[in-house]
Amino acid sequence: MKKIDPAVKRETIYVTSCVVILSLIMQAVFLIIGKWDYTVLLGNLLSGGVAVLNFFLMGLTVQSAVELEEKEARNRMKTSMSLRMVLLVITAALGVGLPCFSIITSLVPLFFVRIAVAVRPLFNKYIEADGGK
Repeated sequence: MKKIDPAVKRETIYVTSCVVILSLIMQAVFLIIGKWDYTVLLGNLLSGGVAVLNFFLMGLTVQSAVELEEKEARNRMKTSMSLRMVLLVITAALGVGLPCFSIITSLVPLFFVRIAVAVRPLFNKYIEADGGK
């Protein structure tokens, strides 16, 4: 087993932190509006965990593809993307199909990684302006 690149670890920790924060906010909203029950928590845990796993697996694929020839790297990335998409579809199907998961909290956290990636440049600007302290 290859060693995990520090950049993959760092970015996965950042994404995990964002997913946890957004998940806590979503849990609080459900609690405030009086719709919270165990299915909300289970749906959030399912899809939030899979979203982070998906990001981590993508990072590992990119890390290994960098060392390959262009055509082989492209094929590996395509295969990885297809398999990770299947994972996301299965997760969404389980969240919607099984009564132990809230439908909303089984689907919404799958988009938390996109939000984390979108706001990442804001944190980079803040860190650079602060001198990296």
